[in-house]
Amino acid sequence: MTKKLDRKLDMSLAVSPLAPKTTPALPAVAGVKFATHAAGIRYQGRTDLMVAELVAGTTVGGVFTRSLTASAPVEQCRTNRKHGQARVLVVNAGNSNAFTGKKGASAVEQTVAAAVATFGCAPHEVFVSSTGTIGVQLPFEKIVAALPEMKTKLSATATLDAAKAIMTTDTFAKVATRTSMIDGKTVNIVGFCKGSGMIQPDMATMLAYIFTDAVLDAATVQYLVAGSADKTFNCVTVDGDTSTSDTLLMFATGQAAHKVVNHPHDPRLADFKITLLDLMTDLSKQIAKDGEGATKFLEVRVTGAEHDKAAHRIAMTIANSPLVKTAVAGEDANWGRIVMAVGKSGEKVDRDKLAIRIGGVAVAQEGEAVPGYDETPVAAHMKGQEVVFEADIGIGPGHATVWSCDLTHGYIDINGSYRT
Repeated sequence: MTKKLDRKLDMSLAVSPLAPKTTPALPAVAGVKFATHAAGIRYQGRTDLMVAELVAGTTVGGVFTRSLTASAPVEQCRTNRKHGQARVLVVNAGNSNAFTGKKGASAVEQTVAAAVATFGCAPHEVFVSSTGTIGVQLPFEKIVAALPEMKTKLSATATLDAAKAIMTTDTFAKVATRTSMIDGKTVNIVGFCKGSGMIQPDMATMLAYIFTDAVLDAATVQYLVAGSADKTFNCVTVDGDTSTSDTLLMFATGQAAHKVVNHPHDPRLADFKITLLDLMTDLSKQIAKDGEGATKFLEVRVTGAEHDKAAHRIAMTIANSPLVKTAVAGEDANWGRIVMAVGKSGEKVDRDKLAIRIGGVAVAQEGEAVPGYDETPVAAHMKGQEVVFEADIGIGPGHATVWSCDLTHGYIDINGSYRT
């Protein structure tokens, strides 16, 4: 393993230049406690295992990878989510327990059995996630052995520690918190996620967990998390690769003071929906800003497409283009690469109606460069840490925004040596 990768896996590599300048203070969410442990699953000298204990009656919703090679933990979560109840979440870093066959499924079963014995819950109330290397058997014995001690260390204020424990090639813990109102009562929402590479989610992100004390039935939680994921985590791409482990879970402990909400279209949820979407947008952008080797954050806005799905596909095609991403890395205002990406998206496009803006400056329209186009302000924009590309297709009402990052040699350094 290269020295550079060693440093990154040990979390002593320099934090992404795009990382938030401050980490928000995370309030306790009534009904949930966390504990972390250095189990030595892959990493040494750091925590790599976290447990969340949830109060009885907690409801859960989730969305997961559509990968046909999904991991054993994803399959377990997908099955248990249908019951709508949760008491324990167990997450490890360093090993994804993906493509591990019957032994991988057995590892999940053994972890669930240990959680049931330790926390006194039902098997369908346990959710297990794993992230890390694919194709290596999970040393689940280390997880099983750690759970009893972790129970004694549970704390309502250990949220940030939990976020750090699930990191792999992440350079900073991705956390967010918001407060909302339901029935005039304050509701807390806290979320954290991990993800830096192998990122183009398909119904989720790498690993993301949201906790709220809102009183919501399981069907409402599922509706909220699935709908919000399409507008947030599903709008992030680092490298165009969908993980075998993508998991997004939302837990509602029911400890807030308002009356139960048992329908997703209840008007009392209006503020909560906006707040949840804002929190998930924050987390999604943090993933893009911690893309492996990233030095620039890229926002791609597409308008005027045939419909929203077409706009999303065009935006993703732009954001995933290696030529576009390397142009961003090199601070090259080469708008021709955006034209190329729009054209290859497979969606309906009229060349002579396409208009492109970089940093708010019109650079191309009506099938050619803008007459008298001055590249000076665009070049200055490209030198910033946050770059905005806009493409108006000019044929319909469809619109979408996606978030990504540049492609640098750092991405190759990390992924070329990730396993070895």
